Amino acid sequence: MSLARKVVVITGSTRGIGRAIAEECSRRGATVVVSSRRADAVGRAVDEIGALNPGGADAVSGIPADVSLFDDVIALRDHTLATHGRIDVWLNNAGVSNGYRPMDEEGADEIEALVAINLIGHMYGAKAVIPHFREHGGYLMNMCGRGWKGEATAYTAAYAASKAAIASLTKSLAAENKDCGNVSVNAFVPGMVDTDFYVDITCSPRLEATKGNIRLALEAFGTPLSEVGARCADLLEAAPGATTGRIYPLLKAGRLIRGGAKMAWWGLSGRMKRG
Repeated sequence: MSLARKVVVITGSTRGIGRAIAEECSRRGATVVVSSRRADAVGRAVDEIGALNPGGADAVSGIPADVSLFDDVIALRDHTLATHGRIDVWLNNAGVSNGYRPMDEEGADEIEALVAINLIGHMYGAKAVIPHFREHGGYLMNMCGRGWKGEATAYTAAYAASKAAIASLTKSLAAENKDCGNVSVNAFVPGMVDTDFYVDITCSPRLEATKGNIRLALEAFGTPLSEVGARCADLLEAAPGATTGRIYPLLKAGRLIRGGAKMAWWGLSGRMKRG
């Protein structure tokens, strides 16, 4: 299959992972709709991504949208249908982190905002687009992350809980829509990617001594941004309904083993700090 002439909506796509996926889909000939909370960022992304698309500037559009607001998500869907006539792929990518901190140091407002964007935003995206997909077919891709398997992730507890919930949401939505043979609901796990997500990360004073370990973990396990965009685009090229209810982690055994060996050596050599 191909992404050429498919209409792909990506939330949180003006920078980072979402931007890399948007650029790769555009290069492959998809019509891409970008969004983020800042109108100026959307405008720049539309201009820059449009230069990559074989179909030209008309094959890229976007509007500002806060995924924690259902009306904004509906506006993004309606913009896409009014501008491009259909939606073939919807990627729930927008997400935030509260840094590297124990939960007792996070404000209640920070926790609420994280859940609203990371989890409720995914729910709103699904609620907005699944009726269209049930009628016309389509591919809903969610974005998982660290903690998606339910494992312990100290100092990123709220973030990890939201990602575990997204894994459950993905499988449940796939089960709800399994009667439609042309609808896919899957999730993608990019792993650690060296983006501004990790730049100036908020860190607890209690953990300041080990903050540098985050950079080491990126060096050991990190996935290049271009690889993330290409692999996600590969998955989105599949025919809707070919697979559903699947979670696709990008971090494979080889990189995991090599990264683990590096971290072990850095621990023994003292390069990796202990709290």
